[in-house]
Amino acid sequence: MENDNFGFETQAIRTQLERTQFQEHSVPLYLSSSFVFDDAEDMRASFTEEKDRNIYSRFSNPNTSEFVEKICKMEGAEAGYAFATGMAAVFSTFAALLNAGDHIVSAGSVFGSTHALFMTYFPKWNIETSYFDINKPETIESFIKPNTKILYAESPTNPAVDIIDLELLSVIAKKHNLILIVDNCFATPYIQQPIKWGTDLVIHSATKLIDGQGRVLGGVTVGREDLIRQIYLFSRNTGPALSPFNAWILSKSLETLAVRVEKHCENALIVAEFLEKNPNVNSVKYPFLKSHPKYEIAKKQMLLGGNIIAFEIKGGLEAGRAFLDKIKLCSLSANIGDTRTIVTHPASTTHSKLSVDERLAVSITDGLVRVSVGLETVKDVIADLEQALS
Repeated sequence: MENDNFGFETQAIRTQLERTQFQEHSVPLYLSSSFVFDDAEDMRASFTEEKDRNIYSRFSNPNTSEFVEKICKMEGAEAGYAFATGMAAVFSTFAALLNAGDHIVSAGSVFGSTHALFMTYFPKWNIETSYFDINKPETIESFIKPNTKILYAESPTNPAVDIIDLELLSVIAKKHNLILIVDNCFATPYIQQPIKWGTDLVIHSATKLIDGQGRVLGGVTVGREDLIRQIYLFSRNTGPALSPFNAWILSKSLETLAVRVEKHCENALIVAEFLEKNPNVNSVKYPFLKSHPKYEIAKKQMLLGGNIIAFEIKGGLEAGRAFLDKIKLCSLSANIGDTRTIVTHPASTTHSKLSVDERLAVSITDGLVRVSVGLETVKDVIADLEQALS
């Protein structure tokens, strides 16, 4: 079925492989490590890529291909490749496109493991990263050097839920002939499509809202075909491919992405409004609250506000730890985008190894709490947060 005029939900549900002779309604699992050939010529033509067909599941598999095709349609991308995890997608994307001596300009507010790549591992290969303050986009160009190759950002950011203007990033990237890469994990393709604003590549940790139920790991990068070709060749040889089983799970998850995300966002806005009024909360950051400093930008480039809220509890570090200890219904977990509401206190957990100054540089105060709002009855979530804050 090929019709690019169909709506988001229809594309998510009806984009699928051709049916086999069994005429199955739901796409089957293709749990095969490899695929066979008719004869020597068929095998030769397949390996030289004169034929577009499956050879080995590290290269491609019917289930991973279907998953990637759906994400491409949702994001408006030309091509893509699926990975075992979100971080495999981040690493492979950068590793495929960068050479020794290249330079990255990145927002300082990035996922902790991405930060480790930039600061610990890439320098071993003489790849340097400079960080800009996401709340000072006017400074970005001052970090660009003659050897800068990639401009990178998350929006919204993890865990402080900051926003950056994707259209502005695109203007800067094109002016300096840079590859613009955006991590769109918090927003999902339903809420935000960075390619529409000029982004070259979009990365997702499919483990989060795309799966939506805390079941499997996965990642995907989509975007310009010429760049994806380089990423594919790198990944074909280095082996970070998504498993067929996880691809099958994630492809089925995409069928309900729109309805799930709508409910997540509805609940999150209600929770954010409650937190703004709570006397034990100093401040709340949620993209669709008018109090968010980048509210207008969020409304411009996002359909909804997402399911992640960052708020600062009064009392700092110890108050944050006490808050976690008092939680009863919500989960204490490092994941996000689950059906179940999850709370974390970055200063005492995920970012505890950073100094106070390092945390403040990426908007993580001692009292910052991140909430990934789930699909429970929202009054039950609020009741749990309220008793933990009291």
